[in-house]
Amino acid sequence: MTSTAHPTPRTSVRGSPDRLKTSIAAGIGTSVENYDFIAYGTASALYFGAVFFPESDRFIGTLLSFATLAVGFLMRPLGGAVGGYFADRFGRKPVLVAAMIVMGGATFLIGLLPSYATAGVIAPILLVLIRMLQGLAFGAEWGGAITMAYEHAPWNRRGMYAAIPQAGNPLGIALASGMFVLSSGLEGDWQWRLPFLLSAVLVVVALIVRSRLSESPEFEEAKATGKTVKNPFLTAIREDWKSILRVVSLRIVESFTYYSTATYLLSYLTGRYPDIRPLALGAITAASILAIFVTFTAGALSDKIGRKPLYIGGCLAAMAFAFPMYLLTNDAVPALVVLTFVLGIGLIHATLTGVQGSLLTEQFGTSTRTTGASLGYQIAASIGGFAPFIAALMVGAFGWPGASLVVLLAATIGLVGILTTRETWSRADRERVARQLAETE
Repeated sequence: MTSTAHPTPRTSVRGSPDRLKTSIAAGIGTSVENYDFIAYGTASALYFGAVFFPESDRFIGTLLSFATLAVGFLMRPLGGAVGGYFADRFGRKPVLVAAMIVMGGATFLIGLLPSYATAGVIAPILLVLIRMLQGLAFGAEWGGAITMAYEHAPWNRRGMYAAIPQAGNPLGIALASGMFVLSSGLEGDWQWRLPFLLSAVLVVVALIVRSRLSESPEFEEAKATGKTVKNPFLTAIREDWKSILRVVSLRIVESFTYYSTATYLLSYLTGRYPDIRPLALGAITAASILAIFVTFTAGALSDKIGRKPLYIGGCLAAMAFAFPMYLLTNDAVPALVVLTFVLGIGLIHATLTGVQGSLLTEQFGTSTRTTGASLGYQIAASIGGFAPFIAALMVGAFGWPGASLVVLLAATIGLVGILTTRETWSRADRERVARQLAETE
């Protein structure tokens, strides 16, 4: 490690000159990563049960399809650990570029896979292996993108700037859902193959944008002053394990809320009412477009009033919505189906996502920030990836209220987590930074 007695400060209360460019580039990359990852979830709900598994039992095919979906989530903590280690040890930027290459290649390959009818058991085996690569890449990407945006940002606008890459999540979801709406009119396997194959174009664009980013100024300063650690992973486990568990509890509610709505509810509705598939996909697309703006607004608002009030509100809303989401959609009334997806994805989920960028990052110091936040975030995501599978089992045992109980439990865990988390951007913090900004004018 390099060290200097009198380092030149690289960080500023006003952020770096590249703050906006970095956040937008991080958001573009995150949108592509989410397009790739969410395309798999949508295809699992709509196509993969029949394409990659025997058609003798629809229920078993659905469970197996969601099980392969969950495999990608199981790999995300490993991706978070590896990506976080390299980002905290050697820099944020290289991890972002490498993760994009792996994710893009894996997603393109899914579009080329043979079906079960063509290749037999080798088809689902290949699907699972590629899904594992997706999980590794996605796990490595999030922490680096959020950390870059956060560390380049002005100190009094870190909630807003960290929300920009978070807004890339619903943008990617909207792109994936919209692509499946467009491809639904095609013949045969092209309905699900085309969205995966076209992701290659998005990946190339994102790679060009990300390759031009400058490294995080906070990481550069930590490196220059010898404040990086030799093994960020072990340091985070040893010193920040409570913060990692805190992040897990805060993330559980958001992950379960989304996948219970966009993946399981979609499968539940289209299984009962096949003709409603285009409407449901369109509703998810519309809700995701709304979520782009709500995510950004929530992050910006957290700079004004703090992180906790908004997150508490999001958890309470998720708890209150657990049963109405099925009561509103059980009869497949089009307007109520659209309303349900808009409320669940466009408002509740987006509010939680918008605050997470800053809230979860602020649980850690610079030397273990990417590793700690990524581990907690991706461990919770690996659990949340089983939400559709668990919901399907619960519905098989208890009917639709079983799926609502899954959401209610996850929201309760999130509420307990945020109530026991200290405010990371208090009134005192806001006043202190305001004084510092005034002094630099």
